Amino acid sequence: MIASRVPKTLFLLGAATVLLTACDKTVDGTAGAGQTPSPTAAPSSSSANPFAARNQCSLLDQILAGRGFPKATPSVADSKRSCMSQKPGDGPDAGVIGLTLQDGQRYTDNVADPSKAHAGDVNGRPLIEERQPLGSSGSCLIKLAVATNSRALIDVTNGSDTDVACEAARKLAVKLDPLLPKN
Repeated sequence: MIASRVPKTLFLLGAATVLLTACDKTVDGTAGAGQTPSPTAAPSSSSANPFAARNQCSLLDQILAGRGFPKATPSVADSKRSCMSQKPGDGPDAGVIGLTLQDGQRYTDNVADPSKAHAGDVNGRPLIEERQPLGSSGSCLIKLAVATNSRALIDVTNGSDTDVACEAARKLAVKLDPLLPKN
C-alpha cells in the first residue's frame, strides 16, 4: 500500500516546490510573482545569498537525525535548492519531508490558500504555516523568514492527518532555526 503512495507523494512534493516558486498570493499583502511591488516590498539591496555556506541536504539530515529517515537526496523538481527524505508509514516519524532554501523569496510569498495559512514564529523568527498547501490532507508547509528576502521551507507529507503533519513540521522548524542565518 505504501508503494502505491510513493509516486503520488513524490509528485505532490515536486508540485509543491514548483507552485511555491510560481504563485501570486501572499498573506500580508507583500507582492509575490506577477504583482507590482509596493515601496515597502522592495527587494533587499544585498545580493549576498544567505544560504551560500549551507547545504539543504545536510541540514535536512541534521534535523531528521535519530528518526530513522534515510540520507536526504536532491528533489526532482528543484534539485539545486531542495532535498527530501522518505520513510514509509504514517505518523510523525514517517512520510516525505522536504527542505528548500530559497534566496530571493520572502516567507510571505506564494501562499496557495491564505484561508489555510497562519503567521507565527519560532524563537522570534517569523513564519507562515500552510495546512494542506496543495489541497491534500496530511500535508503541511512551514515557511521561515531568513534575511530580508529569503526563506527556508519545510514540507511534511505523512498520510492523511494534517494535524500530525503540521506538528511534525513545527518540531522540525524548531530544530532548523538555529542552523539558519539570523535575520
